[in-house]
Order: sequence, then C-alpha cells, then structure tokens
Amino acid sequence: MTKIDIVTNISKDLGVDKVDVKIIVERFMSEIKKSMENGENVYFRGFGSFVVKKKAAKIGRNITKKESILIPERHVPTFKPAKVFSLGVQSKLKNK
Repeated sequence: MTKIDIVTNISKDLGVDKVDVKIIVERFMSEIKKSMENGENVYFRGFGSFVVKKKAAKIGRNITKKESILIPERHVPTFKPAKVFSLGVQSKLKNK
C-alpha cells in the first residue's frame, strides 16, 4: 500500500476531497518526522510507538581492502507496534 492508496481510501470513507486528505496525511507524517528529529518519541495507544534508538559506535570490516573502520554512534528511527496491533495482524494472517 502506498501513500496515495491511503489518501484514496480515507477520501472515499469520509467523503472528503483527496487534496485535503493528502495535505492532512503529509502534515501528519511531517509532525512525526519533526518530533523524531528533535529526539522525541511518538506514541499512539493501540497502534505503536515511533522511537529514536541510539546505536553505539562499533568496529566494522571492509573485507575487500582487509581493513577495520570505525562506524560512529548514530540515532535511528524505529517503529514498535502495540501488542493489540501485532495480535490483530497475527490473527488475520493466520487464517489465510
């Protein structure tokens, strides 16, 4: 499913113009992105959490040049689904 599929489905279900729905969806994603860029986690009860995780620095290997390189610490965005969400997906796909 793509963003336009989501916009189309919401537009049909609510009877709202696609252009308006697209603006809302893009603004919604922008707010999540902005919060995470500021180091804030975003929580949706019953859906899941968008969390910024810190990855420690580590030594990596370039096997073609046979040398070690330092991979610096970094922060990565992750999504952790809520238990209700995970169980719902699991039960729906189990029957297929």
